[in-house]
Amino acid sequence: MKDKHPKPTTLSTEELQLIEQLREHPELMERFKTILEITTSKVGPVKRADEVEGLLIEEMRRLGNTSMGSWAAQSERMLTEQLKAKDSSAHVRKKKTDVVVCLRFDQRGGAGLAHGPEEVRASVR
Repeated sequence: MKDKHPKPTTLSTEELQLIEQLREHPELMERFKTILEITTSKVGPVKRADEVEGLLIEEMRRLGNTSMGSWAAQSERMLTEQLKAKDSSAHVRKKKTDVVVCLRFDQRGGAGLAHGPEEVRASVR
């Protein structure tokens, strides 16, 4: 019987582009490698179909999460570059997380400050 997908001796342009993109995103390459390992597993005990399905579903979730994180980081970089090109005086400002106010529930069930008003005033001055 003739093989429907003969193995080429050289990589196509499409394959080279895919390899280059995966090199630019090693975290995605790792996810794809894991998916391929699950589907072509020849080592260890034979797994049932539902076990393989569960492993693939979990890995696809990880792939989706990794992809979204990569997309978000790239989008943020592109937007920053566009903003800087549009207005050279623009600068990136990070959210300040140093100041935190802790809330707690007091005995009456209402929300209150973790410190009494005197302690808060003293630390603000």
